Amino acid sequence: MPDRRVNPWLMLTVGMAGQWAGTLVISAPPFLIPYLHLSQGVSLVSAGALASAPAMGTMLTLVAWGLVVDRYGERRAMLAGLSLVTLGAVGTTMVSSLGPLALWFFVCGVGVASTNAASGRLVVGWFPAHRRGLAMGIRQTALPLGVGSAALIIPNTVAAAGLRTACIVVATAALAATLAALFIVDPPRPPRPAPGAATRAANPYRQDAVLLRIHLASALLVIPQYAVWTFLLLWLVDIHGWSVAAASILVGATHALSAAGRIAAGWWSDRLGSRLRPLRWIAVTAALVMVVLGVAQSSPVGIALAVLATVVTVSDNGLAFTAVAERAGAYWSGRAFGLQNTGQYLTAAAVPPVLGAVVTHAGYGWAFGGVAVFAALAVALLPRDAPSPQGRSTLT
Repeated sequence: MPDRRVNPWLMLTVGMAGQWAGTLVISAPPFLIPYLHLSQGVSLVSAGALASAPAMGTMLTLVAWGLVVDRYGERRAMLAGLSLVTLGAVGTTMVSSLGPLALWFFVCGVGVASTNAASGRLVVGWFPAHRRGLAMGIRQTALPLGVGSAALIIPNTVAAAGLRTACIVVATAALAATLAALFIVDPPRPPRPAPGAATRAANPYRQDAVLLRIHLASALLVIPQYAVWTFLLLWLVDIHGWSVAAASILVGATHALSAAGRIAAGWWSDRLGSRLRPLRWIAVTAALVMVVLGVAQSSPVGIALAVLATVVTVSDNGLAFTAVAERAGAYWSGRAFGLQNTGQYLTAAAVPPVLGAVVTHAGYGWAFGGVAVFAALAVALLPRDAPSPQGRSTLT
């Protein structure tokens, strides 16, 4: 039974704070691209490689952090991980060349990986099934809000006060989130299964391919998401002639709308009693929007489509996470989150340099429109609603 003295909404708030700060930190490099490319003459491929550094650090350690969460609990994992984020963020304030900067952001990415599994487990552990979709949708708003905060803070701070000042702001956010994590209380868990055959049976990956299909579909849906996240600011400045300040305000506003989209998607899934049906419809919409954006990206209509694309392409994330957690169970959800995020970050790490090359040689239209094929593939991969390995529905 949940401890009535623990407020689930406080746990959600603390988990979101960690996720928000971590996202702000690892989202800083993409918003350095206009400064590095337009002011410092760094190539888009090199700037894209810097943007990928934190995603690489996260990707390589997600499963390991998931194991830490499964074995040692959410509080210890988040405290250790956010401390590492703070260390890396402080390191970025001490360097200015591209290589060392990328290395410290890589360290930040390693620490941020802890918040992905731990804050998700806080939601699943402290909220009942009929509120989980909404709660996870709220939790997942930390990501677009973190990106939106980075969009507002990083380019304007770099322009006004330089790279080091921007990194100091990032480090301050990481330290604040680390202190907030002290308030985490680990949620209760059912008795651990007995070793041997019972433990093997509890492994959800031995039952069928449902979790793997969700992982693969989610990784594909990250491609249109990161295409917009990474290049929206530069596209507004480069193609539409906006100032960096005006473009950053629009990007920040779109991510606030994206946060609302994730909450709405979670609420919708609770009402439907399904995570996968609304996830499929969002994937279909993402494919259509990216095709149209690719065609119309140089016109004024393209700006409205880009805002819509930003909202749609991030709305799926909370649904997929909730489906994974409910199917994996209490003693596998950390590792399942790790695998889920590994696929997403592996894909995300490839998007900035690859699409940077596409933009350089073929233009933004091909970069935006071309990623629609990955959303279409995700639609085909997504499984139908299925009972959990223990014979329960995905909402139990």
